[in-house]
Amino acid sequence: IPISVYIVLAVSLNLVVGLLGELSLGHAGFMVAGLFSGCMTSIALTSALPLAVRLPMSMIVGGLVAAVFGLIVGLPTLRLKGDYLAIVTLACGEIIKNVITNLEITGGARGLDTSSIFSNSKQLLPYAVIIVLITVVVMMNLKRSRHGRAIMAIRDNRIAAESVGINVTYFKLAVFIIAAFFAGAAGALYGHNFANVKATGFDYNMSIEILVMVVLGGMGSVGGSVVAA
Repeated sequence: IPISVYIVLAVSLNLVVGLLGELSLGHAGFMVAGLFSGCMTSIALTSALPLAVRLPMSMIVGGLVAAVFGLIVGLPTLRLKGDYLAIVTLACGEIIKNVITNLEITGGARGLDTSSIFSNSKQLLPYAVIIVLITVVVMMNLKRSRHGRAIMAIRDNRIAAESVGINVTYFKLAVFIIAAFFAGAAGALYGHNFANVKATGFDYNMSIEILVMVVLGGMGSVGGSVVAA
């Protein structure tokens, strides 16, 4: 399950770092936002729905919450580039983690009790395989599409891309939101593999670990990110 989650995280971050060419260090922040919102949704639906319905729903909720955080972080930060963007996204990831750690609804420093939704690897494996396949297919198709070519054009030369009518702000924000969505969905799946989850484990070290996988597998290479993870 952790391997599947890291594949989704690495492939989605590769969209930002490899295809868009922007250095983001806040991926663990989006993951933890999706993890807690998805797990809390799943806990609320434990008695009403079976795992086969509850888990996909919690992953979608986790992904959407993370996407909203991606939008909130992306709007002000994507005006920056290079080291400045990396520093600000790292700070945003830490802010998300610290806010979750200090909220009573998420269990505070004790962590969220997920024993009621805990599932073993055998139960979670089919969902893990499906989310990996969906992530890889979406990213590969996006890379080959007109939008993917526009994103890579922004990476190669922003001024040239703007001169031929590519909306740089729109594509940058879209990339950030898509990457955050998949990180959040992976987080919700990851949370179901534990009986207790604490936000403190999802700090900047984890974001750097995911970035290392992207670099190790090759910038912009979806297959490389899978192998590296």
